[in-house]
Amino acid sequence: MGIEKGTKAAVFVGADVTVLPESRLASKFVYGSTIFASAFLLFQVEPIIAKIILPWMGGAAAVWSVCLLFFQAVLLLGYLYAHWLSRKFQPQVQHRIHIALLAVSLLTLPISPRESWKPTGAEDPALRILVLLTMTMGLPYFLLSSTSPLLQAWYARTRPGVSPYRFYALSNSGSLLGLLSYPLLVEPTISRVHQAVGWSIAYSGVAVLCALIALRARGESVSDFSQEQISRPDWKMRLLWAALAACGSALLLGVTNHISQNIAAVPFLWVIPLSLYLLSFILCFEGRAWYRRGLWLRLLGLALGAMAYALAPGYASVPLYVLLPLYGIGLFVCCMVCHGELVRLKPHPVHLTSFYFMVALGGAIGAWFVALLAPRLFSGWYELPTSMAACAVLVVIVLHRDPGSIFYRARRKPAWLGLVALTTALIANLAMTARAQRAHTHLMVRNFYGVLRVADLIAPGIVMMKGQYGPSADEDLRYRELLNGTIDHGMQFLAPTRRHEPTSYYSPESGIGVALKAVGKEGPLRVGIIGLGAGTLAAYGRGGDSYVFYEINPLVLQIANREFSFLRDSAAQIKVVLGDARRSLETEQPEKFDVLAVDAFSGDSIPVHLLTREAFALYFRHLKPNGILAVHISNKYLNLEPVVYAAAERLNKKAYRFDNPPDAHRGIHHATWVLVASPQVFAVQEQITSAGTAVSGPEQLWMDDYSSLLRVLK
Repeated sequence: MGIEKGTKAAVFVGADVTVLPESRLASKFVYGSTIFASAFLLFQVEPIIAKIILPWMGGAAAVWSVCLLFFQAVLLLGYLYAHWLSRKFQPQVQHRIHIALLAVSLLTLPISPRESWKPTGAEDPALRILVLLTMTMGLPYFLLSSTSPLLQAWYARTRPGVSPYRFYALSNSGSLLGLLSYPLLVEPTISRVHQAVGWSIAYSGVAVLCALIALRARGESVSDFSQEQISRPDWKMRLLWAALAACGSALLLGVTNHISQNIAAVPFLWVIPLSLYLLSFILCFEGRAWYRRGLWLRLLGLALGAMAYALAPGYASVPLYVLLPLYGIGLFVCCMVCHGELVRLKPHPVHLTSFYFMVALGGAIGAWFVALLAPRLFSGWYELPTSMAACAVLVVIVLHRDPGSIFYRARRKPAWLGLVALTTALIANLAMTARAQRAHTHLMVRNFYGVLRVADLIAPGIVMMKGQYGPSADEDLRYRELLNGTIDHGMQFLAPTRRHEPTSYYSPESGIGVALKAVGKEGPLRVGIIGLGAGTLAAYGRGGDSYVFYEINPLVLQIANREFSFLRDSAAQIKVVLGDARRSLETEQPEKFDVLAVDAFSGDSIPVHLLTREAFALYFRHLKPNGILAVHISNKYLNLEPVVYAAAERLNKKAYRFDNPPDAHRGIHHATWVLVASPQVFAVQEQITSAGTAVSGPEQLWMDDYSSLLRVLK
């Protein structure tokens, strides 16, 4: 049965029934649709723009953290603008100002950044990223950020007695859908260039819709709230709003860093934590009592305990199918508590924009702490345990302040003492874990590109080779190791008789070892190596050889020169080029390498832009016609062989895979390399073909405009 014009329509909200005139129902739909669409675009643009600039900044996991800082900061400015506009100006003036800014924002489209923003050296790119994002998409993102609080304020102003807070849940639902649609629908099917253009067209449509709402709102009657009858939240309450939001934001970035540093810096892994973060907002603000304090506080204790347990060094190599659910569920539970308590403290709608502003301020502070402060304050990955400890302490404070809590102003009650004891135990455990991570650490340093540790260890399983003698038996058991995250990036025996041996992933039986030995029979070699590490491959250098290392992290070069002796002991001529390897190779004349090794890992994470078809074409431009490309694909979580094979096939090359077993006596790790060269090269290199296995299908081609992690997950 239809509804005739002028009749009323029933809207079911939970257990309540609100009867709205048809015109009001239509108005609610228009406002809700616009808020939903703006939030969808707001969060879908985040992975779009981040993926575009990721290869320009070396593919580091920290690129996403800096991007999130920008998004949180502009969100704060958008909420501040909405608060300022709704408080300082009459409604008609508000509408005119907003329409004017929407019109100006259309002039900044499309949001495709220029290649002139690419860094030219190895400087910290954090500031460059922030400026790039501001110039490329700052105004559209700013206006989208302001849409939800501003339209909610307009809606509540003309409809007294109607709570607009459920629009916030609708907004976060749009954000969540925007995020999830990217890795599942957009990334696998649309190139990066078309993603940016398509988003710009969609933004134009939403901007026009916002302008129409502003024009229509000019004719609506306005009802003023009587602020004298509504208590104004004090500064302590506002500080608590910001603290709860900051805690959730810091946990989001901390968990994202912890996951992506050891797998890959790609949108797929960025989207999962951010989606869980948004889902907690949706459920908490939806208004149907999803947040039940007693249940979620118990789950919080379990979640914090499980994450603290998994952070211990002994559990650094947990499988992916354990790592992702554990930290994902832990993040979701923590955010449910933070945002659930935030909803319990929300004010009357008259203070709506102020509330949203403090929430955005807290989110920006949390992002600033992880993205900018932590790399300068901490020498290790301590932002996640710090955020976990802050979450526990903050919950204790909230419960102590809440008159409805059994812990309200408690002092010596057994329940209160138990809560304080559990919180103290968690903090002590996290501190002990951080201390354990530094055990045997000779040096720990950190910058934008990650955490580097140098550890001096004694390995009882490593013995002297026959005929070798050192000053003492104890010295022969010592070795020095460079780690990025949890991954070994080179090790060296400290005994003078053994420090020249190539170890870890670079043994003579490895793919790179076989290639250097086979090609080296023809005379002096010119070798290029993407990724310096401890400089282990320099151990293969002979008189007359030339080795060129490409390294993006200046700290790695400092450590290789100061803590290891591979570079200075090598008989070859050594050169190190600082900066992103691909950017450096693009600006250089053909180097005519005999062998070019790609070994640029950060933790166990891979820079995707170094494994695309365009990257492989660049590598072969710098190789001699009979040169060999060696790609290190050892990875706990990703099967990169189809990626390398697909690129080789597109360039009419042949590929051979090499797996060498571990050998603790010689300090050798299991390693997987793929050698790529022309078929004619392998036809005359029986030493290589007899030691390796020819690679054949399946293929998973990555290009600069397309790459998907889903299909290569182990």
